[in-house]
Amino acid sequence: MGLKFKNSGMGFVRNILGRVFAFWAMLTFIPTMLVAFIPIALAGLWPEPTRTRIFQVSSRIWMRVWLFLVGIRLVRKGKNNFAKDTNYIVVCNHNSFMDVPISTPFIPGRPNKSIAKIEMAKIPLFGLIYTRGAVLVDRKNDESRKASYLKMKQVLELGMHMCVYPEGTRNKTKEPLQPFHNGAFRLAADTGKAIIPTLIFNTGKILPRKTFYFWPYKVEMHFLEPVLIGDRTVDQLKESVFNLMKEYYVNKIKVV
Repeated sequence: MGLKFKNSGMGFVRNILGRVFAFWAMLTFIPTMLVAFIPIALAGLWPEPTRTRIFQVSSRIWMRVWLFLVGIRLVRKGKNNFAKDTNYIVVCNHNSFMDVPISTPFIPGRPNKSIAKIEMAKIPLFGLIYTRGAVLVDRKNDESRKASYLKMKQVLELGMHMCVYPEGTRNKTKEPLQPFHNGAFRLAADTGKAIIPTLIFNTGKILPRKTFYFWPYKVEMHFLEPVLIGDRTVDQLKESVFNLMKEYYVNKIKVV
């Protein structure tokens, strides 16, 4: 549960504290990242999917330490919806930069990769960590989009989960979800893999779209039951998953 101020006049104090927490979050993120960098960098010595498994274990330990240091409690629900011997396309809502470091390490079962923007890979040190856990795409380049799609299929062929944020970018609207893109659903149609809809709650309260602001809060990840493509078209599947996630999010947002 996050810290709360009942008196609206305390907003100024909250803003100050939010910047103090942001400084602490940055201060603890960098050294813990440097420690995690070592095994993640060495993971490149192994082939896939072992490389990504090492990445996931290392990043999970790193994130558990960091989340504890910054006062964030993570709750996961629906882990039993992941069958032991099956890999899935995991689709998540996207509200904050916190979503990726929360989702990638803590998707249950098998190793996973996320589809991610190529620009972030240019950041020194962090870029290598980012690359280890991602299929990179330059959304402005048609050839890059085609290549990333083939790589996502390869991830699934290797028995790993593929994590996709079908909204494409962080949701900056007042709607529960932005319209979905086709990619994840075309991938499901082409590979026959089931989709696990996943709702992430409260990351926008931790790291909102403010300058240098951070607020400790409980985060929840809810994994819903797998959705099979059946005889539906890509558009029908996309609409079905969108409505399922929207309804679930609206019903749960008031109580998490």
